[in-house]
Amino acid sequence: MVGERLLADGWAVRGTSRNAEGLAAIEAVGIEPALADPDRPGTLLDLVGDVAVAYYLLGSAQGEDELLAAIHGPRLERLLEHLVDTPLRGFVYEAVGSVDPALLEAGAEIVRTAGRTWRIPVAIAAPEPDEAGRWSEEMASLALQLLSPAGETK
Repeated sequence: MVGERLLADGWAVRGTSRNAEGLAAIEAVGIEPALADPDRPGTLLDLVGDVAVAYYLLGSAQGEDELLAAIHGPRLERLLEHLVDTPLRGFVYEAVGSVDPALLEAGAEIVRTAGRTWRIPVAIAAPEPDEAGRWSEEMASLALQLLSPAGETK
């Protein structure tokens, strides 16, 4: 898990879930849990006041097609529009997983556009999700890349 990897590197890490079960799992590994729902961007915005890098790890999200289309489309777009007014210094979008690849590519393009428009350092992450150790390592390294003077990654 990327949160555990960042925690091991000394980062303060907050993880979100839509339900109590998920929050308990997050807390069990020593990460600060927070209730949030990507279908309601305001619940995420309330949490970024002291965050350097946000990870949008929903490439394998489950739910109805309409919900998945929303969180990788208009909800993501609204979130990014509001993040420009926060202290956030980087945004990582997971562009691989079990979600329809067309939705993930559309989401990635929304993130790229936001990065160009509002000069938000962004990364489109696509490490192989079936290699958990490698995935966590690659995802964690993106935080440092985004915070470096060069900023954005592709």
